[in-house]
Amino acid sequence: MLANEKQRQQLLALFHQGTKLQYNKGEFIIRPGEAPSGVFYIEAGVVKAYDITKYDEENLLIIRKEREIFPLIWGITGSERHVIYKALAPTTVWRISRKLLDEYIHTPGSSLSPLLDMTIEMYRIHSERIMNLEYRTVRERLMSFLLTMSDRFGEVCSEGICINVSLRQQDIASSINASRETTSREISALEKRGLIKTTAAGIILLDKAKIESFFEAA
Repeated sequence: MLANEKQRQQLLALFHQGTKLQYNKGEFIIRPGEAPSGVFYIEAGVVKAYDITKYDEENLLIIRKEREIFPLIWGITGSERHVIYKALAPTTVWRISRKLLDEYIHTPGSSLSPLLDMTIEMYRIHSERIMNLEYRTVRERLMSFLLTMSDRFGEVCSEGICINVSLRQQDIASSINASRETTSREISALEKRGLIKTTAAGIILLDKAKIESFFEAA
């Protein structure tokens, strides 16, 4: 990470000039077809960014977590992509206008390192998603997806690595370019092999090392 804590606090102070908003799980923050009402900083919670395909299916783009900003591209460039944002858990955000963010970016002395960190992280996630699609089987793509999610959201728990993000199987399926039915079968197969466990809160990697070793062997 390029930014230090002082620089991150400087960016947070900017958002504290705005409006504090709270959303329940499942609530839209930016609705389908709606223009962004501002730029949002996540103080607590998790936010899903997705769009709708021509087949009227949800296509998961990225999951935003605490201390991240969305819509980042629109906030920096003004280019609108009609992305939908929905809270995946009780979420608290701070909202400022794009004009205020633009003024901050162009003010001498303002630290841009936190924004650069977020941009690099977004690029890394999308690059990993593209590389993930190079795997031939759905099981490989699923395991790669779970490893990426564990690196970003995983926390050590009594059973292994807990990924406490409430994703639908359709969200996972869209990320690994598979049908929901096939994704469901592969999740069940990994459970039967004792590699993962699904819970109401998310997915637990019971043996992350064994999943990682699969790719090392390949």
